[in-house]
Amino acid sequence: MEYIVVDLEWNQSPLGKGTEDKKMPFEIIEIGAVKVNEKNECIEEFHEYICPQRYLELHHHTQELLQIDMEVLEKADGFEEVIKRFFAWCGEEYMFCTWGAMDLTELQRNLRYYGLDELLSGPIRYYDAQKLFSMQFDEKKKAHTLEYAVDYMELEKQQSFHSAIHDARYTAKIFVQLDRELRKNFSIDSFHNPKSKQEEIYVVFDSYSKYISREFDSKEEAIEDKDVKGSICYLCGKKAAKKIKWFSSNTKNYYCLACCRSHGYIKGRIRMKKTEEGKVYAIKVLKLVDEAGANAIREKQHQLRLKRKERRNRKKA
Repeated sequence: MEYIVVDLEWNQSPLGKGTEDKKMPFEIIEIGAVKVNEKNECIEEFHEYICPQRYLELHHHTQELLQIDMEVLEKADGFEEVIKRFFAWCGEEYMFCTWGAMDLTELQRNLRYYGLDELLSGPIRYYDAQKLFSMQFDEKKKAHTLEYAVDYMELEKQQSFHSAIHDARYTAKIFVQLDRELRKNFSIDSFHNPKSKQEEIYVVFDSYSKYISREFDSKEEAIEDKDVKGSICYLCGKKAAKKIKWFSSNTKNYYCLACCRSHGYIKGRIRMKKTEEGKVYAIKVLKLVDEAGANAIREKQHQLRLKRKERRNRKKA
């Protein structure tokens, strides 16, 4: 098994928000990657610019952040040629590693735009080095920037940030120094989400479980499904009694509080995701919490009820 530590840079519509192509709001213009072997050695690198086909001018934020000129990009090959070389370079048996969760999602969106879905089937299991870094060094598990992590680990900063190959190198240096035990905490990108019950995903980690459902016609239908709304203790496999039934804080997130007789309170969180075809699927995380964590759910529900009451009173006034 080898690890492909990849970083992508992308451009967006130069005309601003609302003018983007919904099928590809972010167009990849640079790929940088470092190949790491089982011995934690960085053995190869891949770096190429990509000539844009959709957004032919650089957004001012992209140009400012990346310090790159369109002339450089125009001399590069197109996405299809570059991406095929990239996957050939990756080899047969590998696992991706990124800093944060966006890169693989946008990679798959670009692949779909060009009709190249077959190059990367999903859902994808990968390592989010940003998450693993926080798990090892930050009890609050905040999402830190790559530069923060480089400084925290006292790595030498010889190159600028916001270059795909530079960021891939920094991420690789961090990844190989993290505790190997953390690698059992892989992430799952569900851009290619489960389509049927047979394809649904259920994974148990040390401190939480994750379930990714099949597709439904609506979020209302999804939240009524017994597998979606179920609260099974991931430690003993027994049903946990609901203390607070599922409630929604907005159009996407649902929360609940359950209690396992053997292991205590379990916090449930469901995030509803919409597919490009308008279907809905659910990502559910169940996690053991203490009394403070249970009270946080109670307070969230209480505040939601107060807001709804205020809205009703305003309508009556």
